[in-house]
Amino acid sequence: MANVVVIGAQWGDEGKGKITDLLSKSADVVVRYQGGVNAGHTVVVKDKTFKLHLIPSGILYPDTECIIGSGTVIDPKILIEELDQLDKLNVSTKNLLISETAHVTMPYHRLIDQASEERRGSHKIGTTGRGIGPTYADKSERTGIRVMDLMNAESLRKQLNWAINYKNVILEKLYNLPPLDPEAVIAEYLEYAERLRPHVVDCSLKIYDAIQRRRNILFEGAQGTLLDLDHGTYPYVTSSNPVAGGACVGAGVGPTMIDRVIGVAKAYTTRVGEGPFPTELDGEVGELLCDRGAEFGTTTGRKRRCGWFDAVIGRYAVRINGLDCLAITKLDVLDELDEIKVCVAYEIEGQRCEDFPSSARRFAHCKPIYKSLPGWKQSTADCRSLEDLPKQALDYLKFLAELMEVPIAIVSLGASRDQTIIVEDPIHGPKRALLYANGAAVAAEV
Repeated sequence: MANVVVIGAQWGDEGKGKITDLLSKSADVVVRYQGGVNAGHTVVVKDKTFKLHLIPSGILYPDTECIIGSGTVIDPKILIEELDQLDKLNVSTKNLLISETAHVTMPYHRLIDQASEERRGSHKIGTTGRGIGPTYADKSERTGIRVMDLMNAESLRKQLNWAINYKNVILEKLYNLPPLDPEAVIAEYLEYAERLRPHVVDCSLKIYDAIQRRRNILFEGAQGTLLDLDHGTYPYVTSSNPVAGGACVGAGVGPTMIDRVIGVAKAYTTRVGEGPFPTELDGEVGELLCDRGAEFGTTTGRKRRCGWFDAVIGRYAVRINGLDCLAITKLDVLDELDEIKVCVAYEIEGQRCEDFPSSARRFAHCKPIYKSLPGWKQSTADCRSLEDLPKQALDYLKFLAELMEVPIAIVSLGASRDQTIIVEDPIHGPKRALLYANGAAVAAEV
């Protein structure tokens, strides 16, 4: 039995959806612990592509229980659209459970999010405009609407009448937007409540019961380490805690109940939205990475900024999350390159720096220090074992593992489930991962 957290080790979009989907096969329960519809997972199963924003990837396995934890913020309209999408694709959603204490995104959250971002002008953060920040703000201000409030018409009416009248002042006076009709919003959300009611439970209790019964639990985060509200590249961050510690708060479990933490990182680096990006590539190589990697956001469709692998932020993710091992995705995207660079350190104001700077000002002035490695110039898409990989590709993985001082357990070589090298399933069996001894790749217990 193992309780495993899967987190993004970069700025999100690392391919967590596929890795979570793969690991869900061995999990009894999958828990989404933070974020909202600003996140997106794309999972490809045979000829079907599933794009999920709130529902955990484990829903594609009929016997896996899927939980949306209290640390998430839920847009009922989008959630119901996902349920309908899965129903049309003959995927059962009977095992989906929703925390009664999760907060709900309301129409005024979306309006304020979009208007606020537009008002920022050149200082915009790059939000998705889905209302996530304002929902979390109301949660912190203790004026939010929770899922349990939707289940009680009288309570919802009382809370929303006050909240909408208050938010209408902001919409009208600050942003010159038309006011919302409280009765229309109440009616809309009461309708959502009836559709979601069969799924609503005390999720913390459900998860605790599963742990007591020694079931395998996978905790799934959204976004990535560098977008964490406390430990990311503030202010260009999300409004919650994607780091491994966020799993305990967002799911309602104690830290002693977590056994392992797996970080997911691309074989290069991408970022969506605003903010510094030391290894960003503007030229031909950046375009090649974008095209071969299909680097467009699942949620917004925005083109992702692409750059070389950054081992400085990789080591930071190892430290902040306590990573046990890594899953490296999209190695195949690098197949056509003659030369591949890896950022091993930064130069900041003439000084070499190997640790991630906490100062946003210093980070904005980072210049990458690169190590160049030879490319392999052949396809890796059909590789299914370490022995199948070209020597240069294996050397590249070895170099990344040594730089970050953490083993690599999974290598992804495409979007499909079968395009994967799994050295060891981190949920079952001994704690094993890809290690390197005397320059050769071996699987060994750790």
